[in-house]
Amino acid sequence: MKRIGAATLVIILYSAIVFYFGWTVVTWLEAFFPINHWLFGIVWALIAYGFIIGRINHSLRLFSIAGSYWMIIMEYGVILFPIATLITWIFPGQLRTVGWIVFLLFAWILIKGTYNAYTPVVRELSISMPKQNSDLTELKVVVASDFHLGLLSNKTHLKRFVKKANEEKPDLVLLVGDLVDDDPIWFVKNGMSEVMKQLSSTYGVYGVLGNHEYYGKKIPLLVEEMESSNVHMLLDETILLADSFYLTGREDLTNKERKQLSNLVPEKRNLPWFVMDHTPSNLMIPEKEGVDFHVSGHTHRGQMWPNHLFTRKLFELDYGYKQKGNLHAIVSSGFGFWGPPIRLGSQSELWSVHIKFEDVKL
Repeated sequence: MKRIGAATLVIILYSAIVFYFGWTVVTWLEAFFPINHWLFGIVWALIAYGFIIGRINHSLRLFSIAGSYWMIIMEYGVILFPIATLITWIFPGQLRTVGWIVFLLFAWILIKGTYNAYTPVVRELSISMPKQNSDLTELKVVVASDFHLGLLSNKTHLKRFVKKANEEKPDLVLLVGDLVDDDPIWFVKNGMSEVMKQLSSTYGVYGVLGNHEYYGKKIPLLVEEMESSNVHMLLDETILLADSFYLTGREDLTNKERKQLSNLVPEKRNLPWFVMDHTPSNLMIPEKEGVDFHVSGHTHRGQMWPNHLFTRKLFELDYGYKQKGNLHAIVSSGFGFWGPPIRLGSQSELWSVHIKFEDVKL
């Protein structure tokens, strides 16, 4: 009963916000021409609830797209609409001007945010690791996360990643979760596997699951598609590569039955140990267990300003690089995006990490 009551309260509150936003837009538009309130209300409601409607059936994907863009209105409308309302109450003769200012701000957000989302950058980093008994002297690793491949983070965007990743001539490619946007259906239908297969590296391409793979509830299909795309999925397992370093892929934190990192410790502790874990929940654990290189995603760096203020509070490292003892940790903001194809205060990215191994004699 409590859950039903809470859900009802959320729906009522959300509907009230949707109505208020619609009222402000109608008020501004009617300053220029008459509006059919019923027709506007229906269209407005379909867009506002599009994200939910689109989940009913894949054929309703246009509603999902509309619902994704609606999130921009929700994100910034709670800031801009109340300010605009207050100003027009104080200066009622400035309704048209205030409305145009709000419209132009949304237009700027859309243009700038779209550019940041679809124009990925390469973050370069060089680090050194004092390890013994490794035949390797250096390693180039490409790290990327949070592709959310689907309707908006699409095949074309994946091609951008493959092109940029291959240009780095990596020895190893690590894909750190949320590879698809819940359901892998669009990855399959749009032939993204053929693009993913074009990734090239010396020691292979490896991936782990993220929380959105669990939300989609089609993990076996996702794993099958990734394996056929030459992406080797590591589900709570540790493997030895080139007889020179270990790679561990952890199940996502969403899986309450995932193994403890202490159960995945490699046999030879004097070889470099890399770990992929989608959610950067607690860096103290990999530091304690002796991990050398730890990569995560999940946070999106908030994706849209000012959400990064919240991710900073939630995680010790919500974005970027940090050395913690002998642990080198990276959290990527992601190559794709969740919801709207918008990034403000962040940019789609991949990391190119040059690792130099320093031999230590005992």
